[in-house]
Amino acid sequence: MTPDQYCEDKARQSGSSFYYSFMFLPRDKRRAITALYAFCREVDDVVDECADELVARTTLNWWRTQVAEIYDGKPQHPVAQALVPVVKQFHLAQEHLLEIIDGMEMDLNQPRYPDFKSLQLYCYRVASVVGLLAAEIFGYTDRKTLKYAHDLGIAFQLTNIIRDVGEDARRNRIYLPMDELQQFGVIAADILNAKETGNFQKLMAFQIERAQRYYQQALEHLPAADRKSQRTGLIMAAIYQATLKEVVASGCHVLKERVSLTPRYKLWLAFKAWLKN
Repeated sequence: MTPDQYCEDKARQSGSSFYYSFMFLPRDKRRAITALYAFCREVDDVVDECADELVARTTLNWWRTQVAEIYDGKPQHPVAQALVPVVKQFHLAQEHLLEIIDGMEMDLNQPRYPDFKSLQLYCYRVASVVGLLAAEIFGYTDRKTLKYAHDLGIAFQLTNIIRDVGEDARRNRIYLPMDELQQFGVIAADILNAKETGNFQKLMAFQIERAQRYYQQALEHLPAADRKSQRTGLIMAAIYQATLKEVVASGCHVLKERVSLTPRYKLWLAFKAWLKN
């Protein structure tokens, strides 16, 4: 199996919404974004699937050495090997790949976030940085597109957080800012014990409104000249916004249910967004 095939398998098996947006890209850009996505999956899986914290930290540090070796041209892991030509062709910054790892490590360091400012740093590292790297791969002519990529990454991560409140709680993680729980009269124990209250519903309505605001901001920042080159991001936005709408339509019972779109629906959304943009 070649490094590119490994990355393709990793992306396909994940079932992620991102995979459906890659299908419409030219071959070189699809190969590049698939390698970047596979990198994100690998380092994310270190934290989510490793029960031993020390092993997880050691593995993340090993990935930091792999990033260094990507830029030296001699990495060991197939995903890192696939990234060697990608970082050269698309001028991807080494510090951005390292920031993604730093973001994943925050899950080991910080199971709670005191306020939205601290959560923003997490969202920036695990999502906005990926958006900035993706923007380089897709191509742009106006630097305002980077602001679009930044805000769209925040919107995506906020959507993930809203959708996965219950799943994260079962891992003893609460990404909803603690000061906002207090503001709406929600206690952490209720979230950890999947106890849905009227106040919890109000808290989630507040979170959803903020995510929607970030989508709006992102799309307002995207210059018309770069809409075509950034169509893949717009496809992702269509799928993620549909997910957020489905959470609302289902009653936002995210403590016990996890909303997901069918592969067929994702593909339809992707095709529709591609034609529109």
